[in-house]
Amino acid sequence: MPFAIRSPSRLRSAVLRLVPALILIATPVAVRAEAPRLVVLDDDGFGLAQTMVISAPGVRVLGITGVSGDQWAKEVTAHQLRGVEIAGRTDIPVVPGATFPLRNSEALTERWEALYGKLVWKGAWMKRWVEPTDQKLPPYHGPDVVPDLPEGNPTHKAANELAANFLLRTVHAYPGQVTIIATGPFTNLALAQKLDPAFAGLAKELVYMGGSLNPRQRLPGKVATQFAREFDNSPRREFNIRFDPEAASIVMRAPWKRIVMVPVDPSTQTELSAALLARLSAADTPVARALRGHPAGFPLWDEIAAAVWLDPTLITLSREAYVDTNTEFGPGYGDILSWNEGYQPGLGEQKELVVEEVDVPRLEALMQRLVDSPVRPAAR
Repeated sequence: MPFAIRSPSRLRSAVLRLVPALILIATPVAVRAEAPRLVVLDDDGFGLAQTMVISAPGVRVLGITGVSGDQWAKEVTAHQLRGVEIAGRTDIPVVPGATFPLRNSEALTERWEALYGKLVWKGAWMKRWVEPTDQKLPPYHGPDVVPDLPEGNPTHKAANELAANFLLRTVHAYPGQVTIIATGPFTNLALAQKLDPAFAGLAKELVYMGGSLNPRQRLPGKVATQFAREFDNSPRREFNIRFDPEAASIVMRAPWKRIVMVPVDPSTQTELSAALLARLSAADTPVARALRGHPAGFPLWDEIAAAVWLDPTLITLSREAYVDTNTEFGPGYGDILSWNEGYQPGLGEQKELVVEEVDVPRLEALMQRLVDSPVRPAAR
């Protein structure tokens, strides 16, 4: 029987029932459901910071790119592949990146040390500690060696693409939408910028862990004192920047819409203590189980960068500054340079939001929630 309206009151009732459906049909999808935040993770390893972002609701990780730094790029890629396997997110592409810095090298670093003194940490070039430390020394090997991983070797393969090309392709595919969280040296980003000067401007923002301004040891104890050796006598030096200073300067002078710098400074408030690690590893989730063999004691360097992107209200103290890197081969090679408004030399330095302090209890609570959460499917 065809639809028929039998009375004015029933007509009004039928129209009222149709209005919400008509509004829903006419409303764009972006209004009905907030679009996911798009991000690429660029790092010289894989750890808690990456799993935090992968586990966060409303986030779509477009890819993970590797770069030499703490380890050589091939070993980094293996850790990243295994990391997404453990997290149950092998849908996220892992893309290999730059093996060598733009200009710096192991030989050049040894020459610098002979002239200006020993570095505390040299990453993939590290052969021995200068003085005793509780931190384990990774095995020294060449760039083509990938040792068996303590977390198990990956079973799937990396993307058949290079990181710089992937970064360029991604920002062109999603102009103005992609955040890049960089927690290693900047070689991949610098290569992308040099290949295509539009790269930085097409991204939404850059959030990076790197650099050092004026950190002070804030926590007591032997572990905090050992990590303070990196900045006690050289407060402007930090490994991620020092490993490839030329790349850092290229990236810092690129025309990003927004840059958030997470230097060493706020990390001195934090520590992946045995107690915190026990809490994080207590849940019955893949990530929590993987943390049960993780060494304790490290500051939460990369985790802060991930956390303040996920929840900017964690930042309790920040300031704006123009930032660049010293690329002169002298005692300050790789050190951070910074200026207040009007004092910068005007050679392309960009204004950055510099994170100085964070709410540590809320940071740890966020880490706990994300580690305890079940594996999330990709946000679409």
